[in-house]
This record gives sequence, structure tokens and C-alpha cells, in this order.
Amino acid sequence: MDRTLLDLPPLDPLRGFVAAARHLSFTRAANELCLTQSAISRQVQALEAALGVTLFVRRVRSLALTPEGARLAAAAQAWLSDYATLSASLREPGSRPVTVTASIGIAALWLVPRLSRFHDRYPGIDVRLDATNRIVDLARDGIDLAIRYCADRDAPAGARRLFGETVVPVASPALASAPLDRATLPTSVLLDYDDPHYPWLRWDDWLAAMGLADVRPRAVLTFSHYDQLVHAAVAGQGIAIGRTELVSDLIADGRLAIVGASCRAVDGRSYWLVETPGVQRPAVAQFARWVEDEAVVHGNSADPAPLRSPARTRRPR
Repeated sequence: MDRTLLDLPPLDPLRGFVAAARHLSFTRAANELCLTQSAISRQVQALEAALGVTLFVRRVRSLALTPEGARLAAAAQAWLSDYATLSASLREPGSRPVTVTASIGIAALWLVPRLSRFHDRYPGIDVRLDATNRIVDLARDGIDLAIRYCADRDAPAGARRLFGETVVPVASPALASAPLDRATLPTSVLLDYDDPHYPWLRWDDWLAAMGLADVRPRAVLTFSHYDQLVHAAVAGQGIAIGRTELVSDLIADGRLAIVGASCRAVDGRSYWLVETPGVQRPAVAQFARWVEDEAVVHGNSADPAPLRSPARTRRPR
């Protein structure tokens, strides 16, 4: 009788071992696999007992792989990666939607209004949108693609740039007939974004750049979500600082209009398309190509004046 399979060491602890080897931490491995630290420790101990070797050097506050552990980690990571790719390819092609994550603002203002065009081109591909401002682990959370906005220096490895960012005051056409100046500002309502990490989207910085810091507007409405701010502008509630790439369709169809100022570029920040590492399903590749095509059509405004972002680091969104 062939005992090859019977004589194999236990396979279930391999996931815990690979995670611990990658993080060199039982605690971080437990967080990745939604287990307890003691469960990961027991899995590694079981694997060490079955193999008859020590896989980790356990120190007071850290782990280190033994030579045997390093050999097993490299091989096991490759085995599990190949298994994940194979299992994905064996599933029914239409059984899994393309899962895309994006921040709430990007999803509401840029991606969702365009999805009908994707389904016109690819009617057989289902899409699941995970709109969140939380940074997710694509592989762990089952995400195929992410559209993220971040400083260029913080873009993940392998990310593809879609377009940069330009900003300009916008309002409903009824409120956009006159430029924003010392005569009109006291009668204007300003729609402000409540996030100090993005000063180029806040009126304090904009008015200072225009020499209007000493002029009081009629009122200021402040929003914690950028898409709500834009919807308020469309509804005629005031003047917003528009992220041109996100509101371009609203300007094109006449729901918003530029309020007497040229666009300014936000230096060193862009929107990026990020793919989960590994071999992508054809449907995911098609969605990625469609996003890039849309980005080419709706790219940056021409010849904006530079507006430099601050030096502090902001996590991708």
C-alpha cells in the first residue's frame, strides 16, 4: 500500500506556520488568520513535533527562523500560492463577481456613475463594490482590485497611475455666475471639507491663497464625507472646492459649474489602480482595463497651476 499521503506531516498547521514566518510574530499571524496567539503557537509546535525539527528560535519579544524553518517557509509559501491560484481557476467562471474597493468619495462620484458603461461592454460580468475609507488587505479580504488616492511616494508596489488631482471652486449654475471675490464672498455660503489632512480641499487655505482670508462668508457648512459636500453643491446649497477628476461629469452635464477660477494641481498626489498579487481571472483583467480606459478619457485638466501638498504623510485612501 502506498503510504505517501498517510505519512505526510499535518497540513493544517502549515497556514499558521507560513503566516508566523512571514510576520516573525505569532500575534500578527493570529490577527491575519483570525485565530488566537496560542492557537498559532500550538499549530507550530504540532508541526515541529511531526517534523522532528525546530522551526523558530523563540526570543523574549521576537522570533527568528531556524535554517530548517527558512527552508520550509520558502517551499510552503510557494505551495500555498500555487494552490490558491489553482483553486481560483477551478471555480465556475461566473460564480465570483469582480470585487473592487475604493474610498466612499471615489466610489460615489467617479466609479458608480460609470459602471453602466462597464456593463454595456461586459454584460456577463458581475461586480461587487466595497466602498470604505478603511485600508483593506486585498488578498486577505478577497478583494480583486482597489482604486486608491494617495501621495505618489506612498503608492503600493505595482500600482498603476490613473490620473492626478486638480481642484477648482464649483457650484450649481445658479450660484456660479459671478467670481468669488471681496464683493461676492460676504453673500456666499461655502461648503467645507472637515479633514485637516487635505488642506487643498478646505476654504481656509484657498481663501488665503486668493488674498481673501480677512473676508467673512455669509455662512460655512462643513461635511465629514466629500461626496455629501458635492451633492450639497449640486443642490444649490453653496460653493465647494471640486476635485475636478471626480466632478467632471457633473460639470459636463451642467449640474455644476466652475466659479470664476482656474484649476490648480495638487502636486505629488494621484489616483491609483491596485491589483491583488497573483494571476488574475479574465474578468478582473477586463475590469482593470476598463478602469484605465475610463481614466484616459477623464484625466487631468489641461495646464493647471501647481498647488503643493504638505510634506506630511497620509495613508492611501
